[in-house]
Amino acid sequence: MMSSSLGSTLRRAYLDGRLSQYLLLIACLAGVVGLFAARALVSLSPVAGVVAAFLNPNIRQELPRWLRNGAAIRLALLYLLLLLSGLYTSAWPEWRHEVFRQLPLIGVPLAFALAVPLSRVQRYAVGCFFTIGAALIGGATLGRYLLHPAEANILIQEGQNIPSVTRIFHIHFSIMLVLATYFGFLLQRDKTASPAIRWALRAASLLALVVLHVLAYRTGLLALYATLLADAVLMIVLKRQFLVGLLLLACLVVVPYTAWRSLPSIQRRVGGSLYDIYQFTNGRDINTSSLSQRLAAWQTAQNVAGRNPWLGVGPADAYDAMMQEYEWHDYGLRPENRAMIHNQYLHYLVASGLVGLFLWLLVLLTPFLQPAQRRNPYVVQFLLILGASMLVDSLLEVQIGFNLFVFLYSFLVVATERQAQLTQQNPA
Repeated sequence: MMSSSLGSTLRRAYLDGRLSQYLLLIACLAGVVGLFAARALVSLSPVAGVVAAFLNPNIRQELPRWLRNGAAIRLALLYLLLLLSGLYTSAWPEWRHEVFRQLPLIGVPLAFALAVPLSRVQRYAVGCFFTIGAALIGGATLGRYLLHPAEANILIQEGQNIPSVTRIFHIHFSIMLVLATYFGFLLQRDKTASPAIRWALRAASLLALVVLHVLAYRTGLLALYATLLADAVLMIVLKRQFLVGLLLLACLVVVPYTAWRSLPSIQRRVGGSLYDIYQFTNGRDINTSSLSQRLAAWQTAQNVAGRNPWLGVGPADAYDAMMQEYEWHDYGLRPENRAMIHNQYLHYLVASGLVGLFLWLLVLLTPFLQPAQRRNPYVVQFLLILGASMLVDSLLEVQIGFNLFVFLYSFLVVATERQAQLTQQNPA
């Protein structure tokens, strides 16, 4: 009797779409937890999302919309390019691994394009969960720094970073903090938010901003201020909001200067970065200089890309090609210190040539040409932050960075385009 009742409840939940919608919500929350701490959930959450898509009772009607969803198609084209590289790769084991690793380029957009869409409240809850969660982890990490600030500042001066309490790699953690800073500011403006949630989001945004500066995460600070500069230009040039734009430009000067004057960690980070650049430009030993090693990697990548301009060396062969190039010119680096590219644009140029770089720029820039995407501030800030971060790191080549991008791109860009399609078909 009980099993019959349960089956009847599940059938009703399936037919009215709740089963698909709730499973997509669980997949989103599990994905966020996976990014923060539980790495296994990062791999399992896309599977749950795909199952949610196929549990949509109206999937036949949704399939044509998925095939017309430009954001999902652009990610699929990146995956297709990876598959085609199998025709000329010489690193078959690595290629097979990449084919499996990058399956979320297909699966995650499919989930957000086919599953019953999350409600506005559910999407808001996922955004709050990500923002407040990132800020809390940042606050705990800041507390650990404050217990031994002198030792931590020495590490910072040597080009190292304070790891988060949940062991998120510092580059990806710093990007999460930047996203939390901007998302917290945007989410707290929502009129449906309760006063308690609004104040929690404001506190989370401010805390994430403070952690970024005190811990002096270089990639995060670059993304933060590059996005702030882009926002100021957009306000002045496109929206004609001169006062707001000028205030943003003032923040762009005042906040970094104040941080540099008041925080020893910032002073040591700036000093260490300038020292790294001096070491590289003067041909000194750069085996202990992380920024110098990136500069050497960029020059090495340009040499590799120049010899393979159209289709690159293949994504699976990029590492071997870089290491072979280092054999010709090693910049005095020992083998263990020869860095990979640390620039997503250069990485696509090396791995997939001008064709790959063109497709990658389509993924990042096409949303700015679509009115519905331009009007969504979350989409704009996300693309600006990730686009700036990828100037100094190959985020997609590490699994947590890859999943962070694919999840948020699908959650924001794919879902926004789907909603725009529905609005056009049903204007009322």
